[in-house]
Amino acid sequence: MQLRASVTRFLDQPLTSRFIIAVILINAVTLGLETVPTVMQAAGPLILTIDRLCLAIFVAELSLRLFAQGLRFFRSGWNVFDFLIVGISLLPSTGGFSVLRALRILRVLRVVSVVPSLRRVVDGLGRALPGMGSVFLLILIIYYIAAVMATKLFGASFPEWFGSLTATAFTLFQIMTLEGWSGEIVRPIMAVYPYAWAFFVPFILITTFAVLNLIVGLIVNSMQEAASADEREESQALEARIMAKLEDIERKIEASKGNVG
Repeated sequence: MQLRASVTRFLDQPLTSRFIIAVILINAVTLGLETVPTVMQAAGPLILTIDRLCLAIFVAELSLRLFAQGLRFFRSGWNVFDFLIVGISLLPSTGGFSVLRALRILRVLRVVSVVPSLRRVVDGLGRALPGMGSVFLLILIIYYIAAVMATKLFGASFPEWFGSLTATAFTLFQIMTLEGWSGEIVRPIMAVYPYAWAFFVPFILITTFAVLNLIVGLIVNSMQEAASADEREESQALEARIMAKLEDIERKIEASKGNVG
């Protein structure tokens, strides 16, 4: 138990976290350099050695965490995430598994689990998913209604954009992103249908400005809730440490009184 506690304290030190972050960033650079043929010709063996060394450090860190936490290791979603990321890197990269070489870049995602501020962002996105599901359903309904209407209204004159439901859906998606929607699509349509603006302007206002901003609002609110939850956990942990120290001081005082007596 004492050894596990010592390993836990070592892993939780800020210096250890900074070291792991540095290894992740170095590994990200080496994985990027592997895609440059000239660099691989000049220093390929060195880059591959650094990559293997980084992987060995990741494996050693996870092994220490498994030893220190035991089965509790798998109760944390972030630990499972790290375990899967490193596990993918350990799979053979030859034969049928050669495609997994491209997945090694996923190791860079480990920086999300190491940096608390990035974890809060991901936690906020996770908290926003239930509310975002309702918003996505709403925008899907609006999108489907608009696609059917646009196909019926403009399909005969502009079959390349609105000739089928799938073509219309893609065109409306381009309009929703505001990518060339006016000069490339809407103005040519208005040359044939002068009142086409009465369809496209409300569609843009509803989908691009109203519903998408609602999604952004949900994400921001969820991130604030995640940050508040983290602050509460940190304050509770600090309070528990203070209470533990006070109890330890009281025990020492009582023990010293007993020795004096």
